[in-house]
Amino acid sequence: MNKINKLFADKQPGKKFLSLYFCAGYPTLEATGDVIKAMERRGIDFVEVGIPFSDPLADGPVIQAAATAAIKNGMTVRTLFAQLREIKDEVNIPLILMGYLNPILHYGIEAFCRECVESGVSGMIIPDLPFDDYLTQVKPIADRYDLRVIMLITPETSEERIRFIDDNTDGFIYMVSSAAITGAQQSFDEARQQYFRHIDAMQLRNPRMIGFGISNAQTLKAAQDNAAGAIIGSKFVQLLGESGDADKALDRLFEALKK
Repeated sequence: MNKINKLFADKQPGKKFLSLYFCAGYPTLEATGDVIKAMERRGIDFVEVGIPFSDPLADGPVIQAAATAAIKNGMTVRTLFAQLREIKDEVNIPLILMGYLNPILHYGIEAFCRECVESGVSGMIIPDLPFDDYLTQVKPIADRYDLRVIMLITPETSEERIRFIDDNTDGFIYMVSSAAITGAQQSFDEARQQYFRHIDAMQLRNPRMIGFGISNAQTLKAAQDNAAGAIIGSKFVQLLGESGDADKALDRLFEALKK
């Protein structure tokens, strides 16, 4: 069974998941494997490994800066796969690659999916992948390799579209907390919490994870109360850049999530 599906299938009653995003090759080119292993050691349920890209449209300044630094460090898709292969037998939690469409097309969808399997990757998130292209070009290949392509929804996504996504994807649905770019928030306003409750009431087939803007106890609780768990990106990337060490960054993140 795909590790993403197994994670949610084996979920204990009351368990809420926590996923973290970081940019591969940041803060140093060689840091990727150590960051992933530290996350697993510290209880993170699954990891989103960002593929740095020169034009990350959905990302805020923190992740954009990390991607720029990672590219300068020499991170490429090919290098990332080589690093993941090195730790494949040491990591048990699901790994999801999060990257933009252009580098994946340049690499080749078939080759990319094959490398994912050989590197221990369970799925991918491609924020700028049009859903029609997903259905016709990406899904058939990903299914053949038993990879999950995770799709995003936002407060602007229609209910009809959400149900269509739910019917044609597997693993989980990534609920973006707002239509804005990534970045830490101090709280979620009533409009966003109403959005969370509305999606929850739809009783979708797929579990949902909420991301974008989660950085403290209030935003974490709002996400975990209305979904299977939360995804944190910018806050962890910021702390990782400041500390230069995954364990120190995780210490500071866990402390921030209590406030």
